[in-house]
Amino acid sequence: MKTLTDANFDGEINANNLILVDFWAEWCAPCRMIATVLEEVSSEFKGKVEFAKVDVSQNKNTAGRFKVTAIPTMILFKNGKQVNSIIGAVSKEKIKGMINEHLQ
Repeated sequence: MKTLTDANFDGEINANNLILVDFWAEWCAPCRMIATVLEEVSSEFKGKVEFAKVDVSQNKNTAGRFKVTAIPTMILFKNGKQVNSIIGAVSKEKIKGMINEHLQ
């Protein structure tokens, strides 16, 4: 899973057809719980979807730009544009469902 920052965010988002970005923080227990689920999902979608994470404590500009006020927040981007998002520690199936909607 790639680590994105305020500096490299736009370049990575625009370089990938479909990318799921996890907005998280080290101190957030639900974020640590969902990290394991995201690792599993990223393995299942390897080669189809890129996965990345943004530490909101260190990258406040990017978090603010996408109005991330609760974490974990996962935002799906397609061709550089936000197409969907999920807030909170949700099931693996919910994350896969969101991705599958935009895989065409």
